[in-house]
Order: sequence, then structure tokens, then C-alpha cells
Amino acid sequence: MAHEDSSKNSNFERSWKKRFGQYADARDDDAGIAGWTQSGLETRVRNFDTLWAPSTEAHLWLDAGCGAGTYSRFMADKGKQVVGLDYCYPAVKKALNRCPDNVVWGVADVKQLPVAEGRFDGAICFGVTQALSTSDDVSRELAVAVKPGGEVWIDALNSACLPHLVGRVKRKFLQRDMHLRYESPRQLSRAMADAGIVKLKRYWIPILPYRFQRHQWLFETRGVRWLLHALPVLGALLSHGFVIKGYRKQ
Repeated sequence: MAHEDSSKNSNFERSWKKRFGQYADARDDDAGIAGWTQSGLETRVRNFDTLWAPSTEAHLWLDAGCGAGTYSRFMADKGKQVVGLDYCYPAVKKALNRCPDNVVWGVADVKQLPVAEGRFDGAICFGVTQALSTSDDVSRELAVAVKPGGEVWIDALNSACLPHLVGRVKRKFLQRDMHLRYESPRQLSRAMADAGIVKLKRYWIPILPYRFQRHQWLFETRGVRWLLHALPVLGALLSHGFVIKGYRKQ
């Protein structure tokens, strides 16, 4: 049974690696290359823009699983030095073509990062964990990559979101294999804590379907953010994803 699960997990990750390559070959926009909708990616970037407030001393950042470089360019535009790494060469090649001077690009797997321990002031990994069988490896790799006290940000698809729950039940009823991996903030927080990342904080990412995008701004107001934080059950039911921020233990 354990061997069967391991084989299924490997097949899941290989299929996503192949899929990302196909996206990057066929598409030129950041959202398409990443497999997101344009509105979904824009919402995620706005969310990070609202939350991210690095110290002036945090100069060097790692974007692990950078795809076409959306967040790498975002951080570079904020004056940071950035290294963007992704296992999909076609995506990295397209990122390079849009490259600002303060971004270095490379091809590497987030589960085996070729970086020296404690090299970075901070690291992010966005839009990746849903294509991995577990978040354990990437949590350990990011914890090693940053300096003691360095920031680590990881996002995930929320397993408790109502549409996700319905979709998973439907796929199970139809006996279809999982096409994305969902997890709870508790699961991801445990993986990050086991990797030596402390002071963990969860942020919900509610994203409305495209046909309701004109109302998305309501869910990005300070009042709604406070409400989702104060009522985590509500936040879990309404939020497409979430992000966990922490720091490498000193």
C-alpha cells in the first residue's frame, strides 16, 4: 500500500511538471503559464502587495517555483535583489525575456534547491504546493535557504473552501484521481514548524469566480479581512487559498 501511494504521488508530480511545460510552450501571459486565470493571479498579487512589508535590511529574496516570474518582477520593482528558480525551463526562458536587471533566473526543483544554507534574507513559494504531493520538502528547503530570522512565505489551495469540497466529493464519487492537492492551514503550518519555521501567521485569500469579479474588491477591504481573520471557520469556507508567513528559527 505504501509503495502504491508513493507511485501515485510520483505520477501526480510528474503529470504536473509535464503540464506546466505545456502551458509555458503554448502561452505567453503570466497567468496562462502558471495555470491561473488572469483575475485570479491579479488577486493573489494584490494580496501579497498588501501583506508584504520586508525590512529595509532584507535585500536578497528567493522566488522558489517562480514560473514566468510574476512575483520575482514584483519584488524587483520594490528594489529587492531576487533569484527566481523553477523546474520548468520554458517558463524560466520566458521570464528571462522580461527580466529586470536585479533578477537572476535559474532552473531548479523546489524540493532540491541548489543554494547555500542561509543565503537569502527571505523566500517565497507561491502557486506550487498544489502540484506537489506534500509540502514537507519545500518547507525544509526554504527554511535552509534563508538566514536565521529570515522570512518564509508559502501559499496553498484551501481544502475547506466550499467549491473545493464539492469538487473533491464529485471526483471521489466518479472515481477520478486528484487533479490538484488541497490542504488546510493546520497541515501547512505543521510542515513549516517541523522545518524550523516559527511565528507562523495565516492569511486567507478569498477569490471570487470570474463572473463575480466586479465584487472582488469587497473581499479585499480591511473590514472583510478582519472578519475572515476573526472568524476562521468563515474564512476557511469562503477562501480559495491561504498563505502562511513565518521566520526561520534563530
